Amino acid sequence: MSELPKTENRIVDLSFAFALKIVAYTERLEELRKYVISNQLLKSGTSVGANVREAQNCESKADFIHKFKIAAKEADETEYWLLLCKYSENYPFDEFLLDEIKEIQKIINSIINTSKSK
Repeated sequence: MSELPKTENRIVDLSFAFALKIVAYTERLEELRKYVISNQLLKSGTSVGANVREAQNCESKADFIHKFKIAAKEADETEYWLLLCKYSENYPFDEFLLDEIKEIQKIINSIINTSKSK
């Protein structure tokens, strides 16, 4: 596998790397025939980074905040699906994914709050 693309933007890089880990994790879930949660987690887990990335080319401050609010909602949903995996029987689980999404949530919320106060 080639090296991950790097930007000068920490949240862009973190959310992209997280999305790749979610892709790999959901592939493991599908191998175990856990299709419903796998599909939901794939959608929300990759959408976080997509919305963060989209915010980088926003048309206004309001648009920037809106995109990050969507990313925050997707991150919350991702945390929910990961917690379901953690507490469900017969599901593989990686605590590191939960730790990562919580870190991403903190950064996103900080960006939203800072942007609102400017």
